[in-house]
Amino acid sequence: MAARKSSKTAFKKIAEERIDILFKNAEEEFVYNPELSNRYVDIARKIAMRQRIRIPVEYKRRFCRNCHSYAVFGENMSVRIHRGKVIYRCSQCGYIRRIPITKGDDK
Repeated sequence: MAARKSSKTAFKKIAEERIDILFKNAEEEFVYNPELSNRYVDIARKIAMRQRIRIPVEYKRRFCRNCHSYAVFGENMSVRIHRGKVIYRCSQCGYIRRIPITKGDDK
């Protein structure tokens, strides 16, 4: 029983590393091939869902929740601050995501 539990944690650790690698590759590849970046995001999401792990917050804000395209601020996503909220707007599908600014946020 203990071996099975440790193998599950090992799989989750490998999945987290792969998600990290995929998002870094998506960032590097966006300039040359945005469709490939979108594919990397799609693969990372599927890995996270299959292993039931959360995608880190810094990566969650790098893709659109609606169309799942990789987001580069100023290229295909706009960022505005309005009435105590950070507003992300996807240029491809028009999805608007509002995140409240709290006093503890340093980001």
